[in-house]
Amino acid sequence: MTDKRDFNMKNKLILAGSILLALPTIASADVANNGVYHPVPADKFDMRNWKITIPSDINQDGRVDEIEGVAMMSYSHSDFFFLDNDGNLVFEVQNQAITTKNSKNARTELREMPRGANFSIDTGDKLNQWALSSHPEAKSYSRVGGTLEATLKVNHVSVNAKHPDRPAAHSVVVGQIHAKKNNEKIKAKTGYGHGNEPIKIFFKKLPGHEYGSVFWNYERNLEKNDPNRADIALPIWGNTWENLEAPGKAGIALGEEFSYSIVVEGTMMNLTFETARHKTVTYNIDLSKGYDELDFEHGYAADDFYFKAGAYGQCSVSDKHPIWGPGCEGTGDFAIDKKNGNYSSVSFSELKLNGK
Repeated sequence: MTDKRDFNMKNKLILAGSILLALPTIASADVANNGVYHPVPADKFDMRNWKITIPSDINQDGRVDEIEGVAMMSYSHSDFFFLDNDGNLVFEVQNQAITTKNSKNARTELREMPRGANFSIDTGDKLNQWALSSHPEAKSYSRVGGTLEATLKVNHVSVNAKHPDRPAAHSVVVGQIHAKKNNEKIKAKTGYGHGNEPIKIFFKKLPGHEYGSVFWNYERNLEKNDPNRADIALPIWGNTWENLEAPGKAGIALGEEFSYSIVVEGTMMNLTFETARHKTVTYNIDLSKGYDELDFEHGYAADDFYFKAGAYGQCSVSDKHPIWGPGCEGTGDFAIDKKNGNYSSVSFSELKLNGK
């Protein structure tokens, strides 16, 4: 956990960096009295309860840059996080870049922050996460359950990989629920606190295919070294990640709009996926129970949660892991990597957290 003094100092540096990086992207917009003359994501999308992680280290402190609180009201980045000419919220990320502590994948991604700009609430506090109704201390959290709704299109996924047959190659995660890692719960062997994800929504398209696939993964809620801890891929449109065949018109093309809705009520995770060309797809999962016989029998019943949305690149430059290590190409220079196709780009026309 970040020391609060370090966090406050970092926040000041990030705020200064956000002013330097907030460059014009479109000609006009209704600016919400934020002191910035050009359009920024907060002009159209409610950013009050989000933190953005971008694939850079502007203040050179060895950590990925994160912007939150009041700074989100005036923040944009001309490479990674901006409004396009149509007012869509664009997230872009290259394969090779600085990453968060527990990941080998770069991201430009929003992380839900129920505390908003109230920094008297620590990042790890219960009031900055939410819980299921099955949690014995559910009333101590910011809320029980929640919703994340989005309409988006994937503009690009990375095209160059050493191991294109590995499941994560040529894919990007556009939304997820993340369980908060808690080392005390792990040490106490409660079955919780592993920091797993009950849902990650993927778009994947192999080079040469006209269409890509949209699917979602459920991760068994088990400790890191448990051989049964694995992602279970479930279909939406097209294939799941282990199928390398072209999905054809059953899939989703780059630039084709689709929507997802994640509604958690009580212990139920209710999913709805919609797009113009295909039938609506729904799933209903009880997160207080194991998904299958290999999962923890109580699922995620007493974990802490937050939503995430954006472009979480899955085309890692690492090639060590048989699933997560496709060995994708990248130099670390965004302009070069974008020119070479070694990046992901996602545009959201709608993004609502708990209806806002």
